[in-house]
Amino acid sequence: MIRIVIAEDQELLLGAIGSLLNLEEDMEVVGQACDGEEALALVKQLQPDICLMDIEMPKKSGLEAAEALRSTGCKVMIFTTFAKTGYFERALKADVRGYLLKDSPSEELACSIRRIMAGERSYSPELIEDDDLVFEPFSANLPSSQRSDTIGTVRNYISTIMEKMKLPTG
Repeated sequence: MIRIVIAEDQELLLGAIGSLLNLEEDMEVVGQACDGEEALALVKQLQPDICLMDIEMPKKSGLEAAEALRSTGCKVMIFTTFAKTGYFERALKADVRGYLLKDSPSEELACSIRRIMAGERSYSPELIEDDDLVFEPFSANLPSSQRSDTIGTVRNYISTIMEKMKLPTG
């Protein structure tokens, strides 16, 4: 069972996300927080597998909380409306395992959580525009040719997915 703490300052959305995830057979929402400080306290107390966090919250932002959780063993996933490069870069530096935009399809949330728990990372495709930003933390030690191959492979996967979904690939 994947144990989840959710941090979201909009109470209606907090309850809706909690209900949605509790419908999944392999997931249990063990705590809900309305701000970053409360999220940190719940993670310390409940020791969940993953903390799903909004970015802009009172008292402590989701990014500040993610930075504080970096060494705890709790995986962090950002779930926000903001696709700002600065936020994404800071999230990568805080070792955030996932960054999903709130306008993503609802089934993508549970899938992303499962991927993160399987040791993968899950980022919204809209964020993967700046090759150096996204791949630097994961490919800094690779030779240039291997790094270029990795970026090309990811681009090919994204194009194939978009093509199968009949989305424009421009």
